[in-house]
Amino acid sequence: MSEAGNALGLKAKDFKSDQEVRWCPGCGDYAILAAVQGFMPELGIPRENIVFVSGIGCSSRFPYYMNTYGMHSIHGRAPAIATGLSTSRPDLSVWVVTGDGDALSIGGNHLIHALRRNVNLKILLFNNRIYGLTKGQYSPTSELGKITKSTPFGSLDAPFNPISLALGAEASFVARTLDSDRKHLTSVLRAAADHQGTALVEIYQNCNIFNDGAFDLIKDADSRDDWAIRMEHGQPLRFGAEGRKAVVRTPEMGLAIAEDVADDDPSVVIHDAHVDDPALAFALSRLSSTDVRYAPMGVFRDVNRPTYDGLMSAQLATASIDTANDDDAFDSLVHGADAWTIL
Repeated sequence: MSEAGNALGLKAKDFKSDQEVRWCPGCGDYAILAAVQGFMPELGIPRENIVFVSGIGCSSRFPYYMNTYGMHSIHGRAPAIATGLSTSRPDLSVWVVTGDGDALSIGGNHLIHALRRNVNLKILLFNNRIYGLTKGQYSPTSELGKITKSTPFGSLDAPFNPISLALGAEASFVARTLDSDRKHLTSVLRAAADHQGTALVEIYQNCNIFNDGAFDLIKDADSRDDWAIRMEHGQPLRFGAEGRKAVVRTPEMGLAIAEDVADDDPSVVIHDAHVDDPALAFALSRLSSTDVRYAPMGVFRDVNRPTYDGLMSAQLATASIDTANDDDAFDSLVHGADAWTIL
């Protein structure tokens, strides 16, 4: 990808629009924007063939700051609009930028249907576990008991786990990364861009005004190794000081965190992002729900299956050939069996 990008002569500055970037000082969105702008030249795609579609929320200002085509659309409906764009214009690289409130509350159905259809989209879900634009109400990912302006006695809602949700919808690519880890974020963006089909990337993003410090455990140098589980395909899931912690299989066929695990312990899980069955990826995603402090980071699942765009194009091509060669076939498609003639 980098060779193609160099051939076009594109640089990060070419993807910066002339709009003033307006988020709260210190917001994690700045880091994500810089990473995306820095990564875009690697695609080797002309800017006029790239589109960013967003919904409503702090994250959804993103298209204004990208020097590409873009649309700041309707609350929760960005995946639906992007689906229409991707299926009608397969020559475009279509990206959706959304937040945990935009995607998982009013937009929940649109998100899961884009995932199950496997439309050729890249969805960046900024998760700060709060509603930022509307000033600090609890969101679908806020933890149980979260005290906010809208839940002064603590949230009673069990939070969504976005990774588990995506895997349950049979998403073909699911990953998680962090706003402040530029290297890891960029590597996940590369993997998502290479994937054919819907790629969902959850990005832990700090809202320093309404939910500051939500991800400090996996950001702070003194604690991150004990809570962030770096997933690499084909590698054992070890973490912590000197790799003494590990993800292990339990007798109940589940996964758990174990400490002081020997190097040759056969229960240690070897990560396989390409296995067709999503059971392992789903079990890994549940580690965060069992204990919200644990954060598996990286690509949970990356498998190949037919894209909605490709299947639709093939169907249309077949129908075009059939109707071109048979006037009766075209007439039956237009009128059907229940057509009425009004005289």
